[in-house]
Amino acid sequence: MTAVQKVAIAGSGVAAMATAIQLAKAGIAVEVFEAKPELSALGSGITLQGNALRVFDALGVWEDVRDKGLAFEGLTLRAPGPDAPVIAQLPEVKTGGPDYPACMGMYRPDLAKILMQHAEKAGATVNFRAKVTGFREVDPARVEVFVNDESAGTFDLLIGADGVNSTVRSLMGIETAPETTGMGIWRAFVSRPKDVEHSELYYGGPAYIAGYTPTGEDTMYAFLVEKAQDRFGVSDEQAVEIMRGESMAYGGPWNSIREDLNQAAKVNYTWFTKHLVPGRWNRGRVVIIGDAAHSCPPTIAQGAAQALEDALVLAELLTGSDEVNDKLWDAFHERRIPRVQAVVDASVQLGQWQIEGKKDADAPGLLFGIAQKMAVPA
Repeated sequence: MTAVQKVAIAGSGVAAMATAIQLAKAGIAVEVFEAKPELSALGSGITLQGNALRVFDALGVWEDVRDKGLAFEGLTLRAPGPDAPVIAQLPEVKTGGPDYPACMGMYRPDLAKILMQHAEKAGATVNFRAKVTGFREVDPARVEVFVNDESAGTFDLLIGADGVNSTVRSLMGIETAPETTGMGIWRAFVSRPKDVEHSELYYGGPAYIAGYTPTGEDTMYAFLVEKAQDRFGVSDEQAVEIMRGESMAYGGPWNSIREDLNQAAKVNYTWFTKHLVPGRWNRGRVVIIGDAAHSCPPTIAQGAAQALEDALVLAELLTGSDEVNDKLWDAFHERRIPRVQAVVDASVQLGQWQIEGKKDADAPGLLFGIAQKMAVPA
């Protein structure tokens, strides 16, 4: 007997779909409500470390993810300049254990599609143009969920996995919200030069960080991290020119990237944010997970991994318990909050070092230390 029989999930990102997959596989009736008109994934590419790949295996999606992405080992650090000299070759900790690659890059929309297909195959129902607009506690064991201002029925649990600007979080009365860290990032989906075999980062120059991650045999995504600015009204053509201009100080593979940046390139811009809801993430039979509960800069590539771990741990507890009670919520928060706190703190610290220009900061040591922590399953 599982702790719940009927669950509503707000959102369709990695946390939402991962939870839907695990719960539906256990025979639980799952309804996913997504406000957007169709499946979409912001950004061009995503970097997934081993602990994320370990979750994919538990979900039963690892083979599909592996076929669509590009696995690799190692991390190269370069300096700005026309020759882009290599200053360090770092081995990456296998945070997923010896059975998985240290890292993988893939196209975000491909990942979103894989997860939704598996959620539906497991039996979950996915509804688009369906925004969770309210909820009401019917009794201690049931919550009525309102979608597009109309009742969608009663559920044993409402899971808010609806992103950094979570509506469910606000409806719960939680005032914690994302704060900007002072950094913004340009991302573009481009062709992959043959000499790019894994992620490479350039520290310094006009951008705080310039880098790229391979996502397939002939694709990769490139990114530039700058001081956060109001870039949200620029045209596609202006976005390409800004990214091209800010990359002029970086040589090596960036020469190829600049040639590939054109009006057809998928270029987008976002700000880095940070937040972590303190204390419990649940209020009765409503709980938030993933970016709704926490966000961090992608400086150590753990945002999606932590959202996936939230989903896996929550699903494990719900399917392995007889009832939803304080014991279940205590176990969930004890396993998740300290781990997420370590990731948020390290991600913010690494970015702050760049803003402050601390050239002597031990960035490799910080990355290695957090990777060792992530190597232990959530």
